[in-house]
Amino acid sequence: MTGEVIFDPLLPLPLLWAAVALAVLMVGFALWRGLGGWWLRGLAAVAILAALANPSLQTEERTPLSDIVVLVVDESASQRLSDRPDQTARAVERVRAEVAALDNTELRVVRFGDGAGDEGTMLMTALSEALAEVPRARLAGAILLTDGQLHDLDRAPSLPAPLHALLTGREDDWDRRLVVENAPAFAILGEEVTLTLKIEDQGAVPETMGDTTSVTVSVDGGEPQSYRVPIGEDLDVPVVLDHAGRNVIQFSVAEQPGELTDRNNAAVVQINGVRDRLRVLLVSGEPHPGERTWRNLLKSDSSVDLVHFTILRPPDKHDGVPVSELSLIAFPTRELFLDKIDEFDLIIFDRYKRRGILPAVYFDNVRNYVEKGGALLIAAGPDFAGAESIYRSPLADILPAEPSARVIEQGYRPEITDLGQRHPVTEGLKAEAGGAWGRWFRLVDLVPKRGEVVMSGIDNRPLLVLDRVGEGRVALLASDHAWLWTRGFEGGGPQLELLRRLAHWMMKEPELEEEALSATAEGQVMTITRRSLSEDPRSVEIARPDGGTDRLDLTETAPGRFTATYEGPEMGLYRLTDGTLETVIALGPAAPREFEETIASGARLDTPVAATRGGILPLHAGMPDLRTVREGRRAHGRGWLGITPRGAYLTSDVTITPLAPAWVFLLLAALLSVGAWLREGRR
Repeated sequence: MTGEVIFDPLLPLPLLWAAVALAVLMVGFALWRGLGGWWLRGLAAVAILAALANPSLQTEERTPLSDIVVLVVDESASQRLSDRPDQTARAVERVRAEVAALDNTELRVVRFGDGAGDEGTMLMTALSEALAEVPRARLAGAILLTDGQLHDLDRAPSLPAPLHALLTGREDDWDRRLVVENAPAFAILGEEVTLTLKIEDQGAVPETMGDTTSVTVSVDGGEPQSYRVPIGEDLDVPVVLDHAGRNVIQFSVAEQPGELTDRNNAAVVQINGVRDRLRVLLVSGEPHPGERTWRNLLKSDSSVDLVHFTILRPPDKHDGVPVSELSLIAFPTRELFLDKIDEFDLIIFDRYKRRGILPAVYFDNVRNYVEKGGALLIAAGPDFAGAESIYRSPLADILPAEPSARVIEQGYRPEITDLGQRHPVTEGLKAEAGGAWGRWFRLVDLVPKRGEVVMSGIDNRPLLVLDRVGEGRVALLASDHAWLWTRGFEGGGPQLELLRRLAHWMMKEPELEEEALSATAEGQVMTITRRSLSEDPRSVEIARPDGGTDRLDLTETAPGRFTATYEGPEMGLYRLTDGTLETVIALGPAAPREFEETIASGARLDTPVAATRGGILPLHAGMPDLRTVREGRRAHGRGWLGITPRGAYLTSDVTITPLAPAWVFLLLAALLSVGAWLREGRR
């Protein structure tokens, strides 16, 4: 029980202070006049003012509350290295015992793990959340049990009590890590880009480690290659991408004896390969309405460099015009078809037939160009079925179908074959507003030799045939009436989308591969997609970063598309294979933020700990004792840490009793006034 005097004035404070001033003036005037009872007058004034102040005795019934010490235990990934889990467990038990030995003190333990995504160690966030549940008046101290590697120092809370840190780890800890300091997100195919790497040693590095180490480089999970590089220096690595889409490059260094972890010995760089410009050679034969359609389609794309070779005047036309006046400059056929043919990404023959302008050696060179990785598209007209067809040239060896010499002239609507429903070039092509495609009126009858028929015409005859030849690709369109779709005849059709997909498939864009295994990631969840022309059930084997494997069955969600989702248990590089195809994907960085720095250090905690006069002590030097210190005093020393008792309490009952009735003060004032009058009257 405690008591104190409180005041509840009967007058507003300004009036009460005015009364005090008036009383002082009156007493001062009596003293100045030499009245012998001035001090009695003063006491009478005090009695009146005391009555106006209404003094009371407040008595409280208080229940003492215990002091609280908060222990924040870091259980992030870096705290699971070496023997740190054992150090942490022993330290928690010792802190429990030390707090239990203190009077009126309790311990609250808060544990936290890795932050969401790649946030790292959110130590101060965990401390703030723990303090939010503790009354500040009862907080006697906070202890952080950690390795000191945190990533949210800017969220450090203010504390009314000492903050301490107990550091795990050993004096002889050391670690080696590989860092990618510079890597572009995009790169142009065929052009060199430079990545900057650095290999760092941290901590107490043994002298036997040397100044160099071996770095292994693997592209898209392929055969790794090793190089000897110096340690502690920036390394510029030139890289040339050889395919479009995502390129995954993994760098790694071998784990060394005694280092803390190999989780930061690897780095993954994902670079999207893009084409600078698409160089297209369009070779047109006899003029027809579709020729302008091809040209306009290709010229509408600013990323396409088009070279158009066209025959506007057949050689057999004799009108007496001198040959020197047929063109302003001679067309560089030899330069295009012999010297610079490899510079083109795509060659298109649009209703072209042999007329003696391009000799057989040029067609032979086109065939070699395709076999070495080039792309050839033939839009066939009636001439493709005749004796002068370019099929009657060295191109016959690479074309997927042979003309039967028949040209069918009747209306029909192009259709996608069953195989075409699964092929990425024609999968999902639909007419606008759900209507039917417009008709075409010509079809060159073909006899397929190989390849894949993805579109058909009259009586299911082949209309679009795709094939792979050597390292290149060939597409044969058995009609020259695609321009009718462009003109919107009978509602038109998806010509633009079809030709775009066709060009990208011929350019070997990964998203249009008919047999492909790919994966995309959002956070820790990856979406696995297997494209295939086969209807066989599919499954993939997933190799995790920790060396374990999982098998996952895929579900066919669309024709030719099998998908599944998988939540990775940890960040790092995952390898996927279905027995035929392989791919790799990184969830977060291969070396998460948690492993950027693994050596225990209290450097980052210096500022918040020093602000509360707390201390930072390593556990390898021994577990410190806990002592109580007065508020504002230094709270740490050799082998000990201090907490500040708060003396908090809970008030259970309050009693207020007036010191005396008002009439007592008035009677006292009257007696003092009479006494002053009698004293002054005698004088």
